[in-house]
Amino acid sequence: MANSGLQLLGYFVALSGWVGIIASTALPQWKQSSYAGDAIITAVGLYEGLWMACASQSTGQVQCKLYDSLLSLDVHIQTARALMVVSVLLGFMGVVVSVVGMKCTRVGDSNPTAKDRVAISGGALFLLAGLCTLTAVSWYATLVTQEFFNPSTPLNARFEFGPALFVGWAAAGLAMLGGSFLCCVCPGDERGTNQQHYRPGPASAAREPKVSAPMRGDPGL
Repeated sequence: MANSGLQLLGYFVALSGWVGIIASTALPQWKQSSYAGDAIITAVGLYEGLWMACASQSTGQVQCKLYDSLLSLDVHIQTARALMVVSVLLGFMGVVVSVVGMKCTRVGDSNPTAKDRVAISGGALFLLAGLCTLTAVSWYATLVTQEFFNPSTPLNARFEFGPALFVGWAAAGLAMLGGSFLCCVCPGDERGTNQQHYRPGPASAAREPKVSAPMRGDPGL
């Protein structure tokens, strides 16, 4: 029962992380304009993501443009995009596999050991999804930091961390935490319950010697 509750908790935590991974992939605010400095014009704010670049004006109007060419993008954007797409696919497979392997579902009840192994596989998929997301977000953030502190970068061309990076970090943590919970189930826990204690059957009971009660006329009494 404890394993079933742990599996259910891990599944919902990992599912929340997967939804966060999708949101982080779609958000365009992976980096945003930095307003550090006195000579920076704050009338227009720039945002860049994996799929588009946006400009937000002080009037509230936002204009976005999709990247025209994939091959013309920087290497870190291409790599981050590939890692996030792989992470979304791994999370989707983890959602499906974990549902099949959890104890609260009736799929595969005839073989509890195999069912637990399926749940562990689902947890491993969530762990890989979180690891891919963590790698993509951290690498992107490292490059943004290096560009910000580069002396040759103009003040009005510097960027800071966008909200999508923080969403990605949180989503990666939730996915890895939920996957760890799903992997905590030991397939050997049911071995003790499946073992049957030996009980003598009718044939064994018939072969056991019977001790007869002494007769009243026995001279040994």
